[in-house]
Amino acid sequence: MISKKHNFILLTAVVGSTILSSCGSDSKNEGGDEIVATDTLKTEGAQITETFFQVPSPGEMLSFMKMVSGPGNKNVSFLNSPDNQKNYNDNKSKALNFGIYSCDLSYCSIFEIGAEALKYFKTVKQLGDQIGVSSAIKPEVLKRLQDNVGNPDSLSVITDDVYFSSFETLEASKQGPTLSLVVAGGWIESLYIATSLSKFEENSPVVERLADQKYTLDNLIEFLKKHESDPNVAQVLGQYKELQAEFNKIQEKDAVAITSKDKNVKILGGGKDLKLTAEQYTAIVEKIKSIRNSFTQTK
Repeated sequence: MISKKHNFILLTAVVGSTILSSCGSDSKNEGGDEIVATDTLKTEGAQITETFFQVPSPGEMLSFMKMVSGPGNKNVSFLNSPDNQKNYNDNKSKALNFGIYSCDLSYCSIFEIGAEALKYFKTVKQLGDQIGVSSAIKPEVLKRLQDNVGNPDSLSVITDDVYFSSFETLEASKQGPTLSLVVAGGWIESLYIATSLSKFEENSPVVERLADQKYTLDNLIEFLKKHESDPNVAQVLGQYKELQAEFNKIQEKDAVAITSKDKNVKILGGGKDLKLTAEQYTAIVEKIKSIRNSFTQTK
């Protein structure tokens, strides 16, 4: 199952067979952004475990970047050029770059670059036709985009709808490996754009948000593992594990709980804080850039 809730993607992986009874549990990881919910259905000799992996859509990160930096940025030089689309001839590069171009489309929509958004929509449509989501990207959507070029809020809604409809189509047609690659491509591009728009500053909200992606990556890797029997997914999983190794170097500390002398006041505190150093930031950004460019560049 895939559902859209507050700009998050809810991905489902199911393992097992016959159903007799069920029990469920939910857990929220330390990052605060990711929720993994499991529903286990037991039988006499087997069980079905349905695990939900929640990953932010690219639009979630890009909306955050607009909030902290303002809408003034109109730079598109670091996006994947639509001209490269003709070079993606295998299933792996098509799926990864469908996710990447979808993120670029969201960026153009959110940062109010309407003319570029139209170019990226056409590219997304062309790749979408090739990976089996043509039914999710209807021709009339282009007319809606053209009519709303000057309305960034409407553009964002339309591009989000295209993104999530594509996911639903892939899941309905049981294209799990392709879906995995699309998600992986969209996520890495959102981090690539975010780090292209910012520099390291201690206590910066962007740096803090990047550190929190440690938990998102953990979640995404678990989803990729469900489809690692596919060689293309296995290759990407290996690259993401390398990135995970860099994120795992971040120091994790117990957050300082707030206390109060007023016994009538209930205090909620604790959790984890991630402290990202300049050296760790640079290493993570370089690994993000390396992975992303390996997806977009052709030999």
